[in-house]
Amino acid sequence: MKRAAVILAAGKGTRMPASEIPKVMHQVGGKPMVAHVVEAIRRVCDDRIYVVVGYEAEQVVGALRNLAVRFVHQREQLGTGHAVIQCEEALKGFSGTVIVLNGDVPCLRSETIEKFAHYHDAEGAAATVLTAVVEIPTGYGRIVRASDDSLLGIVEEKDATAEERGIREINSGLFCFEKEKLFEALSATDRDNAQKEYYLTDVIRVLKRRGEPVRAYRVDDPWEVSGVNTEDELKAVRVYFEGLSQ
Repeated sequence: MKRAAVILAAGKGTRMPASEIPKVMHQVGGKPMVAHVVEAIRRVCDDRIYVVVGYEAEQVVGALRNLAVRFVHQREQLGTGHAVIQCEEALKGFSGTVIVLNGDVPCLRSETIEKFAHYHDAEGAAATVLTAVVEIPTGYGRIVRASDDSLLGIVEEKDATAEERGIREINSGLFCFEKEKLFEALSATDRDNAQKEYYLTDVIRVLKRRGEPVRAYRVDDPWEVSGVNTEDELKAVRVYFEGLSQ
C-alpha cells in the first residue's frame, strides 16, 4: 500500500520547561522526542515523511536534517487541521494513505503503527483514529461511540459536555486518512469552536456526514500514545522509556 506520513511538530509547548525550544525538541532517551517518532514511522513509510514545523523551526530542521525527511512550514499555528492543510501542495500527485502523527509521542512503536495502518486498510476506511483508554483523560479529546461500539465522533475537551468528559477513551491524535478524502473534508471545516482553531478531528465529523466509513483502533498500551504537554508528563514519559530500554 502507498503511504505517506505527516508529523506535527510546529507547537511551542507553553506549559513545558525551557519553552524557548519547541516542545518536540525535549529529550527522551538521549534524543529529541520527534526523532523517535521519525524512526518509528520510517519502518512503515520510508519515503514520503513530512514534518510540519513552526515555532523555532530551525531547531527541528537541524535536529532531523540527516533523517531524510521533508519539511513543511506552518507560519501561523491555527490548529491541527490547519497544520495538515499546509501539506496539501507537498502531497500533490500522491494517492494513498496519509498517516498523521504527533511529534511528542516518543514511546510509539513501529509495530503499533503497522497494525494500525493494516486495520485501516482492511476496513476500507476513509479515516481511522488511534485511541487509548486512560485513567485520567483530562486534556484529551474524547471518543464517542454508538451502542454497537462503532465510532460516532470525537469531541475536544473544551467543547465536551459533562457526560462526554467522563469518557475515558481518548483521541491519541494519530490518524490514517485516504489522501483525497482528507483534503476534501478539511476544506469543509471551520474555526467555530472554543479554541477558534481548525481541528483535524472535525474531518471525522465531515466524513461521517458524507457517509464515508470511519473507524477507531484502540491501542493496547496507552503509554505508546502518551503526549507530552507539561514537565510532569515529560518526566513520566522519560521514566517509562527508560524502563523499556532495561
